[in-house]
Amino acid sequence: MKTFKYTAVSRDGKQVSGIIEGFDEMDAASRLKQSYPIVMQLSEAAQKGKVATFLGGDIGGNKLNDKAFTLMCSQFAVILKAGIPISRTVRLIGERMSDKALKRILMQVAEDVEAGRSLSTSFADRGKKLLPLTFLETIHAGEEAGNLDTAFESVSEHYTKQTKMKGKVRGALIYPAFVVTLAVVVVIVLMVKVVPTFTAIFAEQGSELPAITMSLIIISNFFRHSWYILAIIAIAIFIGIKLYGNTESGRTRLAILMLKLPVLGEINILNAASQFTNTMAMMLNAGLPMTKAVSITARTLSNYYISTEVGKITSQLEVGNTLGKSLRDSGCLPDILVDMASVGEQSGELESTLSMTAEYYDSELEQATANALAKLEPITLIFMGVVAGYIVIAIYVAMFAMYNGM
Repeated sequence: MKTFKYTAVSRDGKQVSGIIEGFDEMDAASRLKQSYPIVMQLSEAAQKGKVATFLGGDIGGNKLNDKAFTLMCSQFAVILKAGIPISRTVRLIGERMSDKALKRILMQVAEDVEAGRSLSTSFADRGKKLLPLTFLETIHAGEEAGNLDTAFESVSEHYTKQTKMKGKVRGALIYPAFVVTLAVVVVIVLMVKVVPTFTAIFAEQGSELPAITMSLIIISNFFRHSWYILAIIAIAIFIGIKLYGNTESGRTRLAILMLKLPVLGEINILNAASQFTNTMAMMLNAGLPMTKAVSITARTLSNYYISTEVGKITSQLEVGNTLGKSLRDSGCLPDILVDMASVGEQSGELESTLSMTAEYYDSELEQATANALAKLEPITLIFMGVVAGYIVIAIYVAMFAMYNGM
């Protein structure tokens, strides 16, 4: 998202200035008007320096513990249904919370609620940097409707499903990377420790070595004496990608690249479709208006390109376009999802249609993840086999040449 500087007038007539994030200028203005009735000036802020942005990244920052958060939501739903007052419920869960960040927030919220403050407002103030926006908005809607227990139950079910799907997608991405990394480590050990032993034997004989063996020796010497060159290149590539990814165009292009990768690209698209349908269904069921539901949903999508494109359609919805038409014009989500959204709008059952579509994409994502693992495992095994075969052949060819020369 882009950052905008603004000057506005508050409800009590005071002039205020600050910064706000938005997918575009219209989205930023829409969000700003939720707090300030009059917007006097709104302009895009200059980007931070690349190095400053890189150093200011959220390395080692607080992150939400998905399992602890999901457990907290389910505990709220169960205890509130038992009829225990909200102030006692918050303190009860906070005292037994093992996650330090959530425990701190809950204890602060407990004090606020006991002092007469609303639960949703306290959660928004105390946990706005850690708690998901979907959680805050759902609890706010549930509090206004008088069904907090149902709101917490809905959030618990949503994040339980999201945590499971996130784990499966992460497994599809991490497992092949782990296998490839292990293969690279094995190859480096062979080149640095094993091959030099045979090289010394070949050098003592003084005979002419085959070309494949000479190439193996050259590679081995490079790993032993010039390994730092590879380290420098790897670090430079990492820093370059990090700096490029901190720019608006770079982040967008990298997100598009993630959607075009073989095998993994399909997983990213299905994951975005699953996130969109699940979150939109929950937001609409909570009673949020369409534009606000889309804006919040867009900010929860993990792919930056799709997140930005979905966020932009709020301006189309505000001028009267339907969700289906707006999604079709954006072209960033699968056609089946767009068709189902259109059908849901026409039938007046958009929430239930999105819920059914979410189940479909959850199933498709799970199947795609399993297929990706099935395809990537043989590729990594073949890679390891080719490298190991190359080393063995290079050594045996040299040994046969030595024996023939005796």
